[in-house]
Amino acid sequence: MRPTPIICLVALLIATGCSTIEKQYDKLFGIDDGGTAQELAWDGMDAYENGKYDKAIEKFQKLKDYYPFSKYAILAELKIADAHYQREEYGEAIFAYENFEQLHPRNEAIPYVIYQIGRCYYDQIGTPDRDQTSAQKALESFQRLMQQFPQDQYAVRAGEHIDKCQKSLAGHDYAVGVFYYKTKHYKAALHRFMTIISDYPDVGYHQKALAYIARCEASITKEEKQ
Repeated sequence: MRPTPIICLVALLIATGCSTIEKQYDKLFGIDDGGTAQELAWDGMDAYENGKYDKAIEKFQKLKDYYPFSKYAILAELKIADAHYQREEYGEAIFAYENFEQLHPRNEAIPYVIYQIGRCYYDQIGTPDRDQTSAQKALESFQRLMQQFPQDQYAVRAGEHIDKCQKSLAGHDYAVGVFYYKTKHYKAALHRFMTIISDYPDVGYHQKALAYIARCEASITKEEKQ
C-alpha cells in the first residue's frame, strides 16, 4: 500500500524538527503572512500583556490554525482561554479551558486550568436570591482542584474562594426556607434549614437556621395534632 500524502507529511514533520516544521507547513499550505509560530506567539503575548485581548485571540488563533504541530500551539490554546476570561466572556473561556484539560490531561498547567474554570463561575455569582448554578459549579471546580492537587498553589487559592460559594448557596436555601415557612409549607422549609446545618456550617446562617428549625418542628407537631 502506498503511503498517503498526510502520512508522508507527518513523517517529514517528525524527522525535521519544530523550526523546519513551520517552514514546511508554510510552503505546503501557502502561508506567507502573519509570521512564524514563534513570532505569532510573541505578538500574541505582547497584545495580551497590554490588555489587547481581542488582538491576542486573533494572533493565538492564527498560531493554532497555521502551526498545529508547533511547540507554541499549546501556549496558544491556554492564552486564548485566558484572553476570553479577561474579556469576561466566561462561556467561551470555560469551553477553552475544558477543551485544554481534555486534550492535555497531564500538562503541568492543569491545576491552573481547573482553578480558572472555577473562577469563571465564581465571578458570575450573584445575590442569594438569584439562580445559584454559578456558585454550585464554582464550588465543585474548587473542591475538585483541592482533591486532585491538594498541595498546589492554586488549590490554596481555591480554598479561599469556597467560603463565598457556600455562603451564597446557604443564603439561597435560607431565603427559600423562609418563603416556605411563611406559606405554611413547613416540611419543605425544614428540609431547607436542615440542609444549611449539614452542608454549610459556619458561613453566617447556622443560628438563624436553627431558630427556624425549631419553629418548623413546632408547626409540624401542631398540624399533626389537629
